[in-house]
Amino acid sequence: MQSGDIGGPVASAGVSARAAALRAEIDHHAYRYYALDAPEISDEAYDALVRELEGIEAAHPQLITPDSPTQRVGVAPSVAFAPVRHAARMYSLDNAMSLDELDAWFDRLEPDVLERGCAFVAELKIDGSALALTYEGGSLVKAATRGDGTTGEDITVNIRTVKSVPLRMRDEALPAAAAPAQGALFGDNAGGDASGVWPAIEVRGEVFMPKASFERLNTEQEEAGQTPFANPRNAAAGSVRQKDPAMTAARDLATFIYQVTDPRPLHLGSQSEALAWLRAAGFRVNPDIKTCGTRELVKQFCLAAIGKRHDLPYEIDGVVIKVDSFAMQDELGFTAKAPRWAIAFKFPPEEKTTVLREIRVQVGRTGALTPLAEFDPVLVAGSTIARATLHNQDEVRRKDVRIGDTIIVRKAGDVIPEVVGPVIGLRPADAAPWSMPAECPSCGGPVWRPEGEVVSRCTNVACPAQRWERLGHWAGRGALDIEGLGYEIIGRLIESGLVKDVSDFYTLTQDSFADLDLGRVKKDGTAVRLGAVMAAKILANVEASKDRPLARVVFGLGIRHVGSTVAEQLATTFRSLDALRAAGDEEIASADQVGPAIAASVVAFLGNPDNVAVVERLRTVGVRLSDEGRVAEALPATLAGLTFVLTGGLERFTREEATARLKARGAKVSGSVSAKTSFVVAGTDAGSKLTHAIDLGVTVLDETALVRVIETGEPPASEAS
Repeated sequence: MQSGDIGGPVASAGVSARAAALRAEIDHHAYRYYALDAPEISDEAYDALVRELEGIEAAHPQLITPDSPTQRVGVAPSVAFAPVRHAARMYSLDNAMSLDELDAWFDRLEPDVLERGCAFVAELKIDGSALALTYEGGSLVKAATRGDGTTGEDITVNIRTVKSVPLRMRDEALPAAAAPAQGALFGDNAGGDASGVWPAIEVRGEVFMPKASFERLNTEQEEAGQTPFANPRNAAAGSVRQKDPAMTAARDLATFIYQVTDPRPLHLGSQSEALAWLRAAGFRVNPDIKTCGTRELVKQFCLAAIGKRHDLPYEIDGVVIKVDSFAMQDELGFTAKAPRWAIAFKFPPEEKTTVLREIRVQVGRTGALTPLAEFDPVLVAGSTIARATLHNQDEVRRKDVRIGDTIIVRKAGDVIPEVVGPVIGLRPADAAPWSMPAECPSCGGPVWRPEGEVVSRCTNVACPAQRWERLGHWAGRGALDIEGLGYEIIGRLIESGLVKDVSDFYTLTQDSFADLDLGRVKKDGTAVRLGAVMAAKILANVEASKDRPLARVVFGLGIRHVGSTVAEQLATTFRSLDALRAAGDEEIASADQVGPAIAASVVAFLGNPDNVAVVERLRTVGVRLSDEGRVAEALPATLAGLTFVLTGGLERFTREEATARLKARGAKVSGSVSAKTSFVVAGTDAGSKLTHAIDLGVTVLDETALVRVIETGEPPASEAS
């Protein structure tokens, strides 16, 4: 038997034809299932077709094509995500936070837009991660994240594992030949070339995690002793950036595609036509889309979406409204950050009523006592909540909430549970005003409220609740950054008597740690234990934390008033914990950004015999307590003279890590935006600082751009030029 060039026997014409037919049939059924939601065969029959194709390709590797359904997973794990420059900028959208603001947007449109009978397309706003897909000759060649809108990250190998993304567009959606389109927006020859070769086509949409998949993933995370994801959006964003594509494939992601970047080569004249073409090309398009001839119909669609948002199998956080006509979109154009022809109507916070059963006091690592409202579980904004912070006694009195009250709750920003207030008309006759207890609920020690402060505190340094919080703080990302050592595991370690203070982390053994009972039970009734593999990983991280910079150790000790910035200043000034202990109030207070109150707190903490004993035990187990002799990474001050402001949440860094890395390159990092600010880095849920930056015309960067600045040391292009 002869061998083919790639290995394996030469395939007969019949085998080659069967492989081609199988690929076509599998693609057809995948299109029916993922794009049309109208399968024609059972899952078992579909799997049988895939297995038959796999068998043929295994025997005849030369028949494998890049867009074969068998090639979704199997690419070697990626070690990095290369930058990808988008064919055209991926703009963000302006928001309308109410129907009145939506009306104001309609009023701002050019007067003749409505007079000319222009229609609008209303689409559900999927709460996922933006995605750009590039096809050449009909086959998927590139997938990228949004990034900063101009440059994203290459996630092609991971997106190939998402089954609703076609590896090849359906041939009937592609014109047979291309005619040049002079002066096209994305290149003078965007419509093709003289040879008739069809150009690259970029489409955009959202990759997301369905609710059921999210719940299953979090169950798996918890059973493995790992931290569950906060919401499906974060889970989706993290899943497409896995280094191993097989991990992405296991996450059960889905997509909705809603845009053709340059519609003119396809001779599409409107958004509604583009959506129809996308569906015909094999992409999954959200079925809940409506073309509306008037603003009133748009508002009716928005109200209907609010009513059914929680009945959908995926998360939405609003409605996107677009002018339908592409010609009209071109006339309206763009502002500096968003198209004038589109807007996102964001859902108002959903409010529900429930019954307040208890106000429990939580003790923090510095002894701060925080009242926590515990109420009957209620579904709010897509998830069930049963507690919310009340912050302090003054806040409880201001809202006048009492145990037994029917209360109104919501999620601030659709994320953080919040008690709005009581329904006074439903208040029980015996409901009494709440007061902070005189004794700590954890240790029974006296509770003290310093004059001029709103926070009450437990004064007992041996308080068990403070121990849990202090241990968690030490292991946190801003401090010693011991990955895997979260609050749940720390709580079990305390209950098991394995740790009492932070030095005990460094005396854990593989055997005792691996056998740690996580307090949960498997389906077979046996206890869920940490396990040898996870224990080994965490212990390796514990060992690595011994050599962290002094600033992290100082911050990790949990000294009141000492945040990460102050800890950096103290470490820079004194260079060792011994030198800091030997310094007096005035000497410490003279350090940059350190005043008398902070100095007094540092002296009191390091003068406490119990705390000194912990420090000495840390020294004994090998934790580095000095920066003396540490070779600092010599980085050129390429960002000198630039001022950055960070706002919102970051995925790759903590705020403290990003600040330290920018400063290492010579940049100044400020807490407020002004006309002198060079750049504002906007993470997730960025707030008023982002708005202020836009008003002042300050350049805004996203996290992808920040990573590029930190890793290369080069200022963003706008500043460098």
